[in-house]
Formats: sequence, structure tokens, C-alpha cells
Amino acid sequence: IKLSSRPALGSADWSGKLIIASLAGAFGSSFLYGYNLSVVNAPTVYIKRFYNESWERRYGHIINGGTLTLLWSITVSIFSIGGLVGAIITTPIVKFLGRKHTLLINNVFAVVAALLMALCQLAGSFEMLLLGRIVMGIHAGVSLSALPIYLSEISPKEIRGSLGQVTAIFICIGVFTAQLLGLPEIFGNEFRWPCLFGVIVVPSLIQVVILPFLPESPHYLLLEKKDTSGAEKAFQAFLGKDDVSRELEESKAQENIKLVSVLQLLRNRSVCWQIITVIITMACYQLCGLNAIWYYTNSIFSEAGISHKLIPYVTLSTSTVEILSAVSSGLAVERLGRRPLLIGGFGLMVLFFAILTVSLTLQNHAYWLPYLSIFCILAIIASFCIGPGGIPFVLTGEFFQPSQKPAAFLIAGTVNWLSNFSVGLLFPFIQAGLQTFCFLVFAVVCLAGATYLFFVLPETKNKTINEISQAFAKRNKVTLEGQKMSQISSETKSSEEQEHNFSSTLENGETKNRII
Repeated sequence: IKLSSRPALGSADWSGKLIIASLAGAFGSSFLYGYNLSVVNAPTVYIKRFYNESWERRYGHIINGGTLTLLWSITVSIFSIGGLVGAIITTPIVKFLGRKHTLLINNVFAVVAALLMALCQLAGSFEMLLLGRIVMGIHAGVSLSALPIYLSEISPKEIRGSLGQVTAIFICIGVFTAQLLGLPEIFGNEFRWPCLFGVIVVPSLIQVVILPFLPESPHYLLLEKKDTSGAEKAFQAFLGKDDVSRELEESKAQENIKLVSVLQLLRNRSVCWQIITVIITMACYQLCGLNAIWYYTNSIFSEAGISHKLIPYVTLSTSTVEILSAVSSGLAVERLGRRPLLIGGFGLMVLFFAILTVSLTLQNHAYWLPYLSIFCILAIIASFCIGPGGIPFVLTGEFFQPSQKPAAFLIAGTVNWLSNFSVGLLFPFIQAGLQTFCFLVFAVVCLAGATYLFFVLPETKNKTINEISQAFAKRNKVTLEGQKMSQISSETKSSEEQEHNFSSTLENGETKNRII
């Protein structure tokens, strides 16, 4: 199966085991992340009713409006707190257990969470739903950190960047599945809404059945277990060829690299602006408003004047746009580059957020304005998916030397999950306070992000790590001491050459999406 007609990609084949590993890994990991982003949207009314009934049975009165809004915001956003915990604990787990076994054991979190949430109504305990959301968040944090590591270490470097899009595509498929199963005819009704959470068990069990028959990451076998024979067999299985001596040498070149801590990375002036760019890009990725749309699609469409009976079906269109846009981005990112897609995506979101605000404000003045609101929401989703939806994770993988990557991804992941939590918690209150003008907040975030990236972000397509570092140094000579970078002393040149030996393995985003 050829990925492209271009020479750079045409030489790389997708072996059968590589395809199975990527699909099984993503189905039990990023698919469930996307599913749980959207699963609480369809049964919102019924879950709130369940909260009220549980509260009344205990205390003799229903929950007041403000408390119910806060409780629902916590239900939505607490998923991100679990995600942050999962992202933090992933590094020691993947080092100790390996990449594949981390994904396998992580399914325990998914099964426990599914049981807690699916049985909460039967037990009459809304706390079980909250606890299940936290546990499911831990699963998401671990899987979205471990899966990209596993995929990047089992794939040929020629298709590593495109293979990383599997994660983004399965997130979109997960969102679509949650919206499809949330239709009133299936599970999105008063009696069957707990089944939406029970479905979580299915992808986990499929992953548990398939992954044991696939090899562990060859990098882990070679560098952590010192199993050269096992690593060679794993490379042969995933790459579909017998001669893997080059891959073994590239992996061995990483053996003597000493990893830097987060504190050491923050103190390193030569990557100061790279860190700032990652933080701003990741914050804008979450604060641009897309998660608010995913979390609260039904209420947004209701505000736009769409009939309640039509909302579940209109919502399905958002997922379709997401999937198509994510696939298009995967095909375009190596052709057009990161910079135009990222800046253009944020810029288009500013435009459509502004139009959406106008259409929501004036929706009673013309019959066609609700349809304009729907179009704007779809356009916002498409604009996000073509660039901001995946490229921030690519940049994090391209900005830093291998010794700096774990610390860089931990910083990116922390910003990502905390920003996600903020949106989920605060959006209902922002919407209640600003009403139709609430989306202007997200427009300002997108505008600020696009402006910053326009002036600071260099193009990273087809560039080595050292070339990217030099581009930042030229742009920020005083801050990054860029003049010194071109005058490397003889004492440090040998270590630079060692880093350069395997820089080619990172040009296509080896550790892309490591922490989401």
C-alpha cells in the first residue's frame, strides 16, 4: 500500500502488522478519548435529571440552578484532571512496562470507568459518574502519551508523520461514534443513556485481544531490555523486511543520551522561545473553543434556534466534517507545511466565530440565520482540523533535541490538559454571562495565537532539529544567544554530531502527539 507517489514516501510500505498495530492501538486509545469528549453531550438532559432525582432522594429537595450548572461543569471538565494525572504518570510506566504493555494494562482504567458510569443510575449515585469520568481521564492521559510513542517507534521514518495522523483521525471517529450512538433511537434517551458509557468496554476488549499478538516496540527492547535479537525481530515484523541493520544502529545511537528534566529545560536559554511557542500553541489549541463545541454542541445548536428533534442529527454533521478535515490535513501537512496551515486555521476560526456571533445575535430577524449558525460551526470545526487540530503536537516533536523531548512533551501535556479543564469548567458560565457574545472570547484567543505564530513561528517542514534551532536563534538573537550557536566550540562538537546521527529519525515527527 503506497502512501504517496513522491519518492520520499513511495519507498515505504505499510506492513500488515504495522497496520494492525496502528488500528488496534488507536481504537483502544485515541478513539476512546474522542468518544469520551462527546459522549456526555447527547444525554445532558437525562443526566441532569438523574442528578436532581438523586439529590432529592437524599436531601428532600432538588438542586438549585447554580449548583446544577457547577455540578455539570465538573462532570464535563473533571475528565481533563484525570488526563493530566495520566500524562504525568506515563513516562515511568512506559519505561518500566514497555509501550505495548502500558497500552494493554491501561485498559483496566477504561473497564473500571465504564462500569462505574454505566451502573451509576442503577446504584442511584451520581458520584460514580464523576469518579468514572476521572478514571476515564487517566486512561486518556496514559493512552494519548503511550500510543504515539509506540507508533513512532514501530514505523518507518518515511511515513512516521503521516502515521501520527492515525491518532487524530481516530479521535474524530470516536467523537462521531458517540454522537451516532447518542441518537434518541439508539442510546440517547431517558432509559438507555447509561449504555453510552458501557460501550466503552468494547474497544478496550478488542485491543486486549489483538495487541498481545504483536511485538513490543523495538526501541524499548533494545535500549531498555538490551534484547538485540528481540528488537531485530520486531523491526523485521513491523517494517516488512529482513535487513534492519540501519534501524538497529539508529536506535543504538540514542543509548547514551542523558535526558534533561523539566527544570533543566526551562533554564536552557537556547530553547526559551521554543518553549514559549509550544505553551502558547498548546493553550490556543484548547482555548480556541473547539472543545466547548464538542462538550456543549446541543446547547449551542439550541441557542441557534435549531429544533430539539433535529439537533442530534445536525450534530452528526460536525463529526463528519472533523473526519474529512483531519484526513485532508494529514495529506496536506507535508506538502504545504506547518506554518500556513496553523496560522490559516486560527485565522479562519476568528472569521467564523465573528460571523457566528452576529448570526446568533440577530437570529430572530431572519429565518435563514439559524442555518448560517450551523454553517459557521461546521466551518470552525473544519478550520480547526486542517491545522490547529494536529500540528501543535508535530511542532513539539520537531522543536527539541531527543534528550529534551520527554520534558518538552510533559510541559505541552500539562498546558493542554489544564486548558482543556478550564474550557469544560468555565464555558457554561461564560455562555450564561455573555450569551450570544460568548464566542468572541474564543475569537480573541485565536487572533492572539495567529498573530504570535505569524511573527515567531518558522517553517519546520523538511528541516532538521539544528536548522529549526538556528531559525529561532536568528529571530531572537539577544534572548536565545543565537550568535553563539554558529560558533560551536570543538569541545561540544562531538556531542552535537552524536545528536545529528539520529536527527533524521525525528524529522518526520517521531514523537509527535506524545502527550495530548
